[in-house]
Amino acid sequence: MKTFFLSIAVTAALMFSGCGYRVGSLMHPQISSVAVAPVVNETIRYNASAVLRQKLAELFTTDGSLKLKSIGNADCIVYARIVKITYKESSGHISDDDEFLPNEWTVTADVEFSVVIPGRAKPLIGPRMVSGTSQFVSDADLENARTNGMRQALFDAARSVVSNLTEAW
Repeated sequence: MKTFFLSIAVTAALMFSGCGYRVGSLMHPQISSVAVAPVVNETIRYNASAVLRQKLAELFTTDGSLKLKSIGNADCIVYARIVKITYKESSGHISDDDEFLPNEWTVTADVEFSVVIPGRAKPLIGPRMVSGTSQFVSDADLENARTNGMRQALFDAARSVVSNLTEAW
């Protein structure tokens, strides 16, 4: 019985060893560090660029595939631009005056990014668009809820940027 299970385990190990599966980072071997350039905000939302840059730095640090460094010391630099942030009512109710009152919103953040290796004319990753979405519920302070929803949508967009760089080889 032991030899039966041992032979199955050896057969499985041999079959899966040649399938191209990798454990660990999928990054290009010559790139070990990244920097996040100041983010350009083309929207009217206050502080969105600082939020996205902080989320990118946080996610690169958490991912661990690349070491976060300053712009002058990194192997590649991520440039990002917040193109659009939109809010749309997801659900609501009709008031006594037959007026629609939204109580749940969806926020979408459209971000364009590129990755450049310093000293090279051609970018490592040319301009790409990613979107991040989040939902939030209106509460007593709608502006605070909108800001928190925007932060979550930018976090979702930053997650897409990081995965595009670390896994899209």
